[in-house]
Amino acid sequence: MKKIPCGILILALVVLAGNAPAQPGSDAAGETFAKANQWLHQESISITRSVTQAFRDGYIVIEGEGLPAANAATPGQKRLTAQRAAEVVAYRNLAQFLSGVAVVGDTTTQDMQIRYDVVRTAVNGFIKGAQVIYKDYNDREGSAMVLVKVGMNGPESFGETMYKRLFGIPQARKDLTSSAPRVSLSPVPVEPYDGMIIDATGQSFRPALINRIFTLKGEVLYDPSRVEQKILVEKGCGEYTNSVDKARDALQHRGVKNPMVVRAAGTAGPTDLQVSEEDAVKIFSVNQKTDFLAAAKVAFVLK
Repeated sequence: MKKIPCGILILALVVLAGNAPAQPGSDAAGETFAKANQWLHQESISITRSVTQAFRDGYIVIEGEGLPAANAATPGQKRLTAQRAAEVVAYRNLAQFLSGVAVVGDTTTQDMQIRYDVVRTAVNGFIKGAQVIYKDYNDREGSAMVLVKVGMNGPESFGETMYKRLFGIPQARKDLTSSAPRVSLSPVPVEPYDGMIIDATGQSFRPALINRIFTLKGEVLYDPSRVEQKILVEKGCGEYTNSVDKARDALQHRGVKNPMVVRAAGTAGPTDLQVSEEDAVKIFSVNQKTDFLAAAKVAFVLK
């Protein structure tokens, strides 16, 4: 069996429902459910359509549609059975979405299957805690829609479930903490930065529950498995935005006042970034002074 060079569980949501993110106020639920669209706009909530959207929003909202039972006779029975059917579909769609959490990197099929079992077990236990946030019924069409929502981070979130599962398994923790050599550099004088923005807009990179940063030599600069689990659960391993200015604003919520800005030099995998040797020394030196990486004070700027 081929050995995994990286030996790490990296979680990346694979979207099954399309690529275009729905925006609040858009026709996210279709013309059939105009009330749902109005509600989404009022609550500033979007149906989740992409992995990047899920990480930027900090939540996942999935829809399900259903029809009345064949033996439903009264309007009330039709509404009730259609909504029940829609709820079942919504939970099924959510399970499919979350089961799309993939094991990526240089791995064999057998290794992938073993690690997928860890993910599947966590997902199956998590689905039960999803929250129904909206129900709608269209009398004219005779169909219902239900929206379910889960948080990406925070108490009882998807992130909490996955982090506890991964870090609670000795082999998984070993893979996460010993898959690559830790960076060893000589610190240099640097400005008093207290966080980092890494611009990955020029790279083929996607957000994940675990994103790492490497030197061009393959040494680990940032590995969220070293971050305090409480911080990972509450905030995740970083912020995800589409501009440096938005990244600065997002990092303020993590207590960052003066972040350094670094441009990614390449990727070590779909969810791992690389930085130049010059930037690696800079990051290492700043971290020696402020230990900002252990607090996950990092923001990723995506395409």
